[in-house]
Amino acid sequence: MSKENQEIQKDFNAYVIGFSLSIILTIIPLVLVLYGMLDKTMLIIAILLAASLQFLVQIYYFMHLKENKNRGYILITLAVGIIIAVTVVGGSAWVMNF
Repeated sequence: MSKENQEIQKDFNAYVIGFSLSIILTIIPLVLVLYGMLDKTMLIIAILLAASLQFLVQIYYFMHLKENKNRGYILITLAVGIIIAVTVVGGSAWVMNF
């Protein structure tokens, strides 16, 4: 197998692993909610934990953060995006409560 084919196979394997982990991390909270396996507080914690892990899987496997030479720019952009998302979600929750 040529070096280019090995790279393609390596990328394909990474995508399959990332996709599989994403599916698993989606199904776990779904099952927990559908079958009422946890009380409300633990269910929320489990969903947030699965969402956080899903976020890390997406960053690692699909955004190629591990192999990019300009990680600084990507991390800054990611941080700004997170700040904006938290502000929007937090502001929306605040407006709905008051």
